[in-house]
Amino acid sequence: MRIVDKNTKLAYFRNKVHVMPYRRLPTTDKARLRALEVCYKKISSCKPDENAVSEHLSTKLKVFLPRFQQAIINQEAAKKNQIEKSKQYTELQRKARLYISHFIQVMNMAITRAELKPQIREFYDLLNYENTVPPLNAEKDLIDWGKKIIHGDQKRIQNGGSPIYNPSIALVKVNYEKFTDAYHFQKTLQTTTDRNSKQVNDLRSEADKLIQNLWNEVEQNFQPLHNAKKRAMSEEYGVVYVYRKSEKKKMEAKQLLPEFNF
Repeated sequence: MRIVDKNTKLAYFRNKVHVMPYRRLPTTDKARLRALEVCYKKISSCKPDENAVSEHLSTKLKVFLPRFQQAIINQEAAKKNQIEKSKQYTELQRKARLYISHFIQVMNMAITRAELKPQIREFYDLLNYENTVPPLNAEKDLIDWGKKIIHGDQKRIQNGGSPIYNPSIALVKVNYEKFTDAYHFQKTLQTTTDRNSKQVNDLRSEADKLIQNLWNEVEQNFQPLHNAKKRAMSEEYGVVYVYRKSEKKKMEAKQLLPEFNF
């Protein structure tokens, strides 16, 4: 038999109060949706005269729930699609940066070997980047410099310049255009995600108010019942109860009661 000292006994009886959990409203969209779905399922399975929710709130729930469900589905699908496409986009961005950087480096080496004149940097707007590569990390910088390099090389060739190889400007252009296409597509995905997220945000306060009203009605309906029975019946409608840490300790102490040796 477990031995319980005198201090533990006294502490229990000093704090001998009803252990009452508190109601906790959902704080995430998934939890909100789950609360509404549980309540809807319970209402749908009840006879009209056994339903703990008024007809008015039941109708509001039936109208609101599909809207909230679809908004969350759209939001999650948009986020998932954006994340999946972002992996491909990151790789295309890396390759575009690599080809543009290598083209500039090859051109600079050709100038160092006196195969090309230093003045050709003017075609590419690179006069301030002698023997260096301009910043290409940011998306905007990569887009701007890619455009300058491609258009600049076209002008240089039109003025009688010889082609640069390894990489050729054609390969630079192919990889640059793949990147810019992916960039614009990624922006479209971001817009879609933002729009769907805004829709969920707009519905969130309505969901919170509806859940609170539903739970209030349910608890009010079961008010005459004993606390434990009332909570059990309310939980069938999705009401969530949790215990504070102090209350959990009291419950643990209560479990020791049968073993006290008076």
